[in-house]
Amino acid sequence: MAVHPATDATRSPLHRRAAGPAPAARLVPAAVHVLGWAGAAGVLGLWWADTTSVVGPAGWLTDAGRITGLLAGYACAVIIVLMARVPWLDHTVGSDRLARWHAAGGRYTISLILVHTLLIVWGYALTGHTGLVDQTTTLVLRYPDMLKATAAWFVFLLTAVVSARAARRRLAYETWQFLHLATYAAVFLAFGHQLADGADFVGNRSTQLLWYAMYLSAAALVLWFRFLAPVRAARRHRLTVAEVRREGPGVVSVYVTGDRLDELAALPGQFFRWRFLTQGLWWTASPYSLSAPPHPQYLRITVKGLGAQSAALARLAPGTRVWAEGPYGALVARNTRADRTLLLAGGIGITPLRALFESLPGDLVLVYWARTPADLVLQGELDAIAAARGARVYYSVDEPAGHALSLTAPCLTALVPDLGRRDVYLCGPPGMTEASVSALREAGVSRHRIHQESFAL
Repeated sequence: MAVHPATDATRSPLHRRAAGPAPAARLVPAAVHVLGWAGAAGVLGLWWADTTSVVGPAGWLTDAGRITGLLAGYACAVIIVLMARVPWLDHTVGSDRLARWHAAGGRYTISLILVHTLLIVWGYALTGHTGLVDQTTTLVLRYPDMLKATAAWFVFLLTAVVSARAARRRLAYETWQFLHLATYAAVFLAFGHQLADGADFVGNRSTQLLWYAMYLSAAALVLWFRFLAPVRAARRHRLTVAEVRREGPGVVSVYVTGDRLDELAALPGQFFRWRFLTQGLWWTASPYSLSAPPHPQYLRITVKGLGAQSAALARLAPGTRVWAEGPYGALVARNTRADRTLLLAGGIGITPLRALFESLPGDLVLVYWARTPADLVLQGELDAIAAARGARVYYSVDEPAGHALSLTAPCLTALVPDLGRRDVYLCGPPGMTEASVSALREAGVSRHRIHQESFAL
C-alpha cells in the first residue's frame, strides 16, 4: 500500500479554532500531589495510632525504622501507579512529568529502604545488646519472610545503581528497561515481609486489608494498562507495516495500517510504544511520536537510526505485524492558550512538531535546528504545509558555516517579536531543550506556555 501524506497535508482542515486548555490539564497535577502527600500523612497516622510512647535511644531508632518502612511500602505502590500508563493520567499530567515523578519517587523509595534497614538493625541491636552483624543475621534467618525481603533489597539496590545517570548512559535502552521491570518482582517479594514483620500490621486486620487494597489496586492498573490492554488493542486493530520510506541519512518513515484506526483516538503530538513482531525487534517496545496527523487509513512514525533497534526499522518488510501501546503524551493542541504558536525543533525532534505544525490552529512559526541541510528531516512537507497555511519556517544548520541561528533570547525575539504572547512547543535533544527553556524564560515567556515532553521510560 502506498501512502502520500505530504499531499494530504495541504488539504487538511488546518484553521479550526481549538478550545482552551482542559481544566484537568492544570488541576490534575496539583491534585495528584495533594493526594500523594495526603496518603503519606495517612501512613504516618497508622504509626501514630499504634504507638503509645517512645522511650530511649533503642525506641527512637526502632520507631524511626518503622516510620521509614511504612513510607517505603507506601511509596512502592505510588511509583508503580505513576508508571502504570493510565491514559487519563498520561493525557492530563504528561508522560515526561510522570516519568520525572517516578524517577524522583524511586530515589526517595530506595533511600527510605536503606534508612529503614539501618535503623531497624541498629535499634534491635541496642534492644538485644548485640552487634550489628549478629543482629542482621538473626533478622534475615529467623524472622518470617526476611529472606525474600533481603532478595528484594538487593534488587532495589541494583535498580538504583543502573538508574544512576552515569550507568544509564552505558546501558542499552532494552537492557535498562528489563532490569527496571525487575522491581515488580522486588515489590512482590517485600510485600509479605511488611505484613509478617511490621509492628503496625501484626494482629491489625483493618490495616492489613488497607495495605492489600492499595497494592492490589496498583497491580490491577499495571496488569490492565501495561499488559492486557495492549493485547486487546493488538487483536482489535491488527496493525501491520505498509511501507518503509527513506527520508534522509539514516532516517526512515514507517507507515502502519490496520483496522478501525480512528478508535485509537490518537492526536497530533502524541506517541505510541511500538513493538514490531519480527526477529530482533519483537521483545522490546520503543516510544516513537507520530510524524503526521493520524489518518483513517494509516499512522506514520519517522525514526533516525541512533541504535541497533531504531536502525533495524529501515529493514522492516511490508506485512510485519505491529503492536502499539498508546496513544500517550500531553504535547497536544488542547493545551495551547493562545491563537499563535512557536514550534522549536532539534534534529529528529521535528517528528511530533511536524504533526502539530499541520494541525495547530492560528498563526504558526517553526524554527528547526539540524547539523547539516541533509539532516533537515521532512523539509519538503514542512515547506508545503507552510505555503498552504501562510506559516513561517526558519531552518538553522551548523554546516556550512554562516547558516546557524543562535538559540538565545535576542535571536528568538528578533525572529518572533510577539514571542511573549505565544505558546511554545519544543522537542529535541536534552541540551537543545534546556537551552530553549532558558532562552524562552529570559525572553519573557511564562513557564505555563512552554510545552515539552520526553519519552524516557
